[in-house]
Amino acid sequence: MATKQQRLCVNEADGEAGYARNSAIQSAAQNWMKPAIEEAVIGLLNLKSTDVPNSMVIADLGCSAGPNALALVSTAVDAVLHHRHAAQHDQGPLEVRVLLNDLPDNDFKDVAKRLVSFQQSTQSSGLLLTAGIVPGSFYKRLFPSNFLDLIVSSNSLHWISEVPKELRSNMIPLYDEDEGLRRARRPLVIQAYHEQFRKDFTLFLKLRAQELVPGGRMVVSMLGTRDYLCITPWDTIIIPLNDMASRGLISREMLDRFYVPMYGPSDTELREIIQDDGSFEINEMQVHQVDKTLVVPNTLARAMRAVFEPMIVQHFGLSSDSMDEFVRTLEQQLTPASPYHTYLVGDRVFVSASLTRRF
Repeated sequence: MATKQQRLCVNEADGEAGYARNSAIQSAAQNWMKPAIEEAVIGLLNLKSTDVPNSMVIADLGCSAGPNALALVSTAVDAVLHHRHAAQHDQGPLEVRVLLNDLPDNDFKDVAKRLVSFQQSTQSSGLLLTAGIVPGSFYKRLFPSNFLDLIVSSNSLHWISEVPKELRSNMIPLYDEDEGLRRARRPLVIQAYHEQFRKDFTLFLKLRAQELVPGGRMVVSMLGTRDYLCITPWDTIIIPLNDMASRGLISREMLDRFYVPMYGPSDTELREIIQDDGSFEINEMQVHQVDKTLVVPNTLARAMRAVFEPMIVQHFGLSSDSMDEFVRTLEQQLTPASPYHTYLVGDRVFVSASLTRRF
């Protein structure tokens, strides 16, 4: 029997458990990217200064929904306007095209409404802003060759194209019930995910290098880890699900077959992949630690529900009440009195990179 395709999307934007209300951590990661995006825009406009720069095409890959969907492109457009207002001569009309991408199950209805409001807000700026939605995987070609000036992406590239095949075929779960077996297998699990991430991110770089103009810029940020740690992004949902399985609230057999296609690289790993590929020059790389005020138990537990609920519900067939129990379980595990607290709260980081496509 064919395996049902895993549903990869966050909760719809609206509602108590919606992504719009429960994405403060992702918003913080986007704020860290602002200086790099502004620098990239200035660099692009200076690159075009020999000709009057009259157009720019900007794409956000993995835009999600809610207020965060337009945060990065808004930063880029603001930087364009600021640069032009600071210029001492009339540069003529400027056309900016904004393209938002995510997987087909994303809440594009919410995104479309926000795009309309965004366009209206720029009408008096002297800017001609056109916008579009481009559904599809960023592990495939999305745009024509030499088409984009700037690519931005946040909170998305830690999602890999598929779970490592060797884990499924050898029936190696993410979280063995037996602690000794779990500790023995964990390096194998992490290595399998590392190799899949390397393969996917290398492909991503090659695809984007084809779509960007020579000298085009890319600013990306994703969940990561420190070089000296073995924290993985899926731990925050697997550990509470394991607790629920031990209490008979979900099937242990189903948990053993539950995989999350997600990997958080260290900055060292990311740098090596970019350098080995050779399509881009690295302008800057940074590691940002998540503010502890954003990983308080209730905030983080609700954020995990907003991101992973569609995937969990599809796999386990859980009700809304069961997802409420998932939140309560995780919230309890995140409290300082819990033995899981230090590990789950830990040293949570985002890794970002500012890149230039080689000529």
